[in-house]
Amino acid sequence: MHTPAPTAPAHARPRAVHWLITAAATAAVIAGAALLQPATATATQETPTAAEARPAPDPKAATYPLECRGGAPRVVNRATGDLDGDGHPETVAVVRCDAGIGTPPSGIYVLTSPHRVVATLLDPRDGENVTEIAIAGGAVAATLLGYSSDAVARCCPDRTQKVKWQWRNGKFTRSATPDARGV
Repeated sequence: MHTPAPTAPAHARPRAVHWLITAAATAAVIAGAALLQPATATATQETPTAAEARPAPDPKAATYPLECRGGAPRVVNRATGDLDGDGHPETVAVVRCDAGIGTPPSGIYVLTSPHRVVATLLDPRDGENVTEIAIAGGAVAATLLGYSSDAVARCCPDRTQKVKWQWRNGKFTRSATPDARGV
């Protein structure tokens, strides 16, 4: 006598609908866990709601306190982050005059909405160039190239300095980081 091979019950065979139901249930559990917080949870800073959130200022839409002879100011780098802890992003722009030849000195400007310059961190009259800019931990970090004296050719900076600016007591405070060195 021939016995048919046992078949698995219909509910034990996975089908696409079973995987979809399992994925939906898993997503619901994860979303619920993310929304529910223990009663003892506290936050140190309120996060703005979508209605309160504003986009970071566009550095190309700003007007800079920079006089360029025959050319226009050009944004060469930028970084965005919350510098003053108000929950709204600021933009830090590295700007210099557009020149046909050479690399003119850079300026670093802080912008708030709507595309307004509120602080000058580095004035182009200081004669330095900016090679890196970033915002981390509420501070602006930059690498500056400069010259130790007027005798150094303007083509070849001989000084590198890593600096940062931190918002403290209503103003930006500049400090050098330990990596400052000559080129």
